[in-house]
Amino acid sequence: MSEWKEYRLGELTEIVTKGTTPTTIGGGFIDNGVNFIKSEAVGHDGRIDKSTFVFISKETHQKLKRSQLQVDDILFSMAGIFLGKNGMVTEDMLPANTNQALAIIRLKKGLALPKFISYYLRQKSIVELVNNMSGQSAQPNINFEEIKSIGVLLPSFSEQTAIAEVLSGLDDKMDLLHRQNKTLEQLAETLFRQWFVEEAEESWESVRLGALGTIICGKTPSKKISEYFNGEIPFIKIPDMHGKTFVFETEDSLTEKGLNSQSNKTLPPRSICVSCIATVGLVIMNAMTAQTNQQINSIVPLSDTTRYFLYLKMLTMKDELLAMASGGTATDNLNTGDFSKIDIVVPPESLLKEFDMTVSPLFEKIFTNQTQIRTLTQLRDTLLPKLMSGEVRVS
Repeated sequence: MSEWKEYRLGELTEIVTKGTTPTTIGGGFIDNGVNFIKSEAVGHDGRIDKSTFVFISKETHQKLKRSQLQVDDILFSMAGIFLGKNGMVTEDMLPANTNQALAIIRLKKGLALPKFISYYLRQKSIVELVNNMSGQSAQPNINFEEIKSIGVLLPSFSEQTAIAEVLSGLDDKMDLLHRQNKTLEQLAETLFRQWFVEEAEESWESVRLGALGTIICGKTPSKKISEYFNGEIPFIKIPDMHGKTFVFETEDSLTEKGLNSQSNKTLPPRSICVSCIATVGLVIMNAMTAQTNQQINSIVPLSDTTRYFLYLKMLTMKDELLAMASGGTATDNLNTGDFSKIDIVVPPESLLKEFDMTVSPLFEKIFTNQTQIRTLTQLRDTLLPKLMSGEVRVS
């Protein structure tokens, strides 16, 4: 360990800066253009989810010179519920820009490997340190000087490279499984459109969504009762839904006492959860018994044969859900009553059964892949602090 040296992050950086909201300079978001990365794109696992990107014009991008991103920039969430999460910018994301909720950490050349620093900052101890810096404010945040003050224990450049290779080897395996899952879900969506959009028949019956399943609007148990939280039961909120088909783990969790404190709010496994307030149109299934907060409406299908039909139907309805939620209020809101009344064109039972038999293997493979991702994540997260402290050495 004698060759490991202590630094402050600021000693290793060329710049630490941030972006701004395009509207402050007269710009705005458009349907296609330069990638604009918000804090919700940065996941717990260090991945930057490209499916969450929004877009700005080239002209706006040029005006936002300070926050034009480069390869190997570390995007570090400095505000809100994503505080302390980070991910690295890769070539396939560029050109890109970002807003004021993400700090841009650009390292000096030759002293610290960006990938090593990104992993170092992902340690649970560092995330907790950053969150403690923010105090108890309603909107937690930290500033540049606090980011620069983070202590970093740095081995030789060659050992940094070896450590990063071990951890990125696990991440590469997970990334492959993520890409496979994306392909499998796209195939299921294609089959859905072929069977039920392109080949739909006028004779098919239209029914209200509430006739196909029990609709449950979530609720948050009392935060004043600590015994309700930090258990083993997932408590799903909108940030937990990004980039997933099945949700296994969540930022917050409930105890049995917390679960039982709310009647008629518990979701059996593989219920269909749809975000309906603020960020409208995200769709996932819970992998195990769970509850959600009040921003999510969930469907508990009355029949197993309609489960994946309804999941895929909700995925294809994002634009319609957004239109229904835009009722003139400042925040988009699709209430449970209107959600229950959505008209769904339902094919014959025999066709639903055939479709379920066709797509079920795709979803089972996605579920298996996500289970494997969880195992690899646990292995990586166990190794991470040991490698970063020198307890486990590689060369």
